[in-house]
Amino acid sequence: MAQAAVAGFPEPFRALAAPVLLRVVDWPPGDILDEMQIDDPLELTGLYDGIPLTEKSVADPAPFPDTVWLFREPILAEWRDRGDVDLADLVAHVTVHEFAHHFGWSDEDIAVIDRWWE
Repeated sequence: MAQAAVAGFPEPFRALAAPVLLRVVDWPPGDILDEMQIDDPLELTGLYDGIPLTEKSVADPAPFPDTVWLFREPILAEWRDRGDVDLADLVAHVTVHEFAHHFGWSDEDIAVIDRWWE
C-alpha cells in the first residue's frame, strides 16, 4: 500500500522520492521513541529520518540513506479506532505525510493543506 502511494506521486515528486528507503516494521524502535520522548508507541504511525531536500547540500556527506518508517501496529490500531477510513487510505496518508517531510515541509506546513483530521 505504501509503495503504491509513492508510485502515485506526480513528477517530479516521484523521482525525488525514489532514493528514499521505505521501511515497514511492526513497532517504532525504542531508541526512536526515547529520542522523540514518546511514551506510548501507538502514538507514532510514521517517521521521516533524514535531511529534507530543502536542507541538503552536495558538499554534505550522507552516511545513511533517508528513510521513511511506517509502523504497522500503530497504523492498524488507528484504523481500528477510527472505524471510518479505508486501511489503504490511512497508509497512503501516513506515507504522504512522511514524504512531505523529505520534501522539506514541516508539520505546520502540512496541517495548512491536510484536511484529514477535520
